[in-house]
Amino acid sequence: MKEKINVNEYAEKITQALSKGILLNTKDRKFNSMVIGWGSLGRVWERPTFTVYVREHRFTKSQLDASGEFTLSIPMDNPDSNITKICGRMSGHNIDKVAEANLTLEEPEINHIPGIKEYPLTLECKILYAQKQEIEKLPEDIRKNMYPQDVDSSCTSSNKDAHIAYIGEIVAAYIIK
Repeated sequence: MKEKINVNEYAEKITQALSKGILLNTKDRKFNSMVIGWGSLGRVWERPTFTVYVREHRFTKSQLDASGEFTLSIPMDNPDSNITKICGRMSGHNIDKVAEANLTLEEPEINHIPGIKEYPLTLECKILYAQKQEIEKLPEDIRKNMYPQDVDSSCTSSNKDAHIAYIGEIVAAYIIK
């Protein structure tokens, strides 16, 4: 069962949870969930949106590009440390995160990407726009701290790659009961 919500009424909860890590869910060949700590809830082109940032060599990027949509799963309380560890440190290219993290998938309302019952506040999004960040245009302190060039891009913890900003229109918002 799902309880439809007004996203604006949950804006503070969503942004607070983001700083601890929320789940960005994608699906092309298989379902994948990645912990994100960067993003923004807002309004663009007269539509409610959530913008996510994904490094260019992540498995998640290929999933987003193929499907054109994503779902965000947000904990109502504190995030589960096991889910955070598996979805935040391991690549969905190599493992089945649903099985490894013992996730319960919930059928979506509008898009094709399931939500996760363990993180019940759910936003379904359709990608409106994607743009690769130009690292050289960022302030020097951000470049040095967030994009040092000393870690190979193939590593899970790589910091060399630019992010792609994906602006997703929120097409459904609810709490999984």
